[in-house]
Amino acid sequence: MQIYLARNGQQAGPYTLEQLNQMLTSQQVLLTDLIWHEGMSEWKTLGEVTHGQAKYLPDGAVAVEPINHFKKPQNNPYVKITASQDSASASILSRAIAKGIDMFFWFIAFAIPTFFLNEGNVKELEKLSNGAFGSPKLQEQLMQMIPTEAWQIMGLYIFIMLVIQAFLLAKRGQSIGKMLTGIKIVDQQTNQIVNLTRVFLIRSVIFIILNLVFTLIIAIIDYAFVLGQKKQTLHDALAKTKVVKVNK
Repeated sequence: MQIYLARNGQQAGPYTLEQLNQMLTSQQVLLTDLIWHEGMSEWKTLGEVTHGQAKYLPDGAVAVEPINHFKKPQNNPYVKITASQDSASASILSRAIAKGIDMFFWFIAFAIPTFFLNEGNVKELEKLSNGAFGSPKLQEQLMQMIPTEAWQIMGLYIFIMLVIQAFLLAKRGQSIGKMLTGIKIVDQQTNQIVNLTRVFLIRSVIFIILNLVFTLIIAIIDYAFVLGQKKQTLHDALAKTKVVKVNK
């Protein structure tokens, strides 16, 4: 039996049944990959024909050409479908630049209230600080000096940024920073865009909260994971995602 596989519009094969089952066991091929062999009337996902198992035991079938747009190749050499055919992993530098760009937009939000301070307010705050920035008295004075409309504008800006980032992540797998650096977030197995819960809630919101609680410790642990073989941060591993270069 000669078996042909396809992923992301690229076809490979032929394979023997033994080779296919070996690749299923080692996860070189995925249950979302397409399969066709003589006796099948159309291409189907491996998950359909194996019933979700990592082993394929086909029944006898009549030889029929596939009716889908993938055709049986002529003289196609043996080619493995491996991770090398997927998008290349994003570099640490590109991820760091993307993170810096995103952080800049959030920094603007927290800088907005300071735009409403006049020169007298600034001098008064300097006198109160005396090298003790962040003291309760200084914070209380700062809150009193900043008008209500400043906080309202800050809240509106944060809301708009959240909507924009959520929309880009859901539709393209990219934040503003990742879009500018040519990288995106995809599922670690299928290389497809993932849902907003995984890409935004688990990857971003939860780790923002953890960073606020544990400061730099969680950030160091998180990004130490990217040095591993899979090149995933801790939040990528938990969300079952990875960051890859955008194919041009």
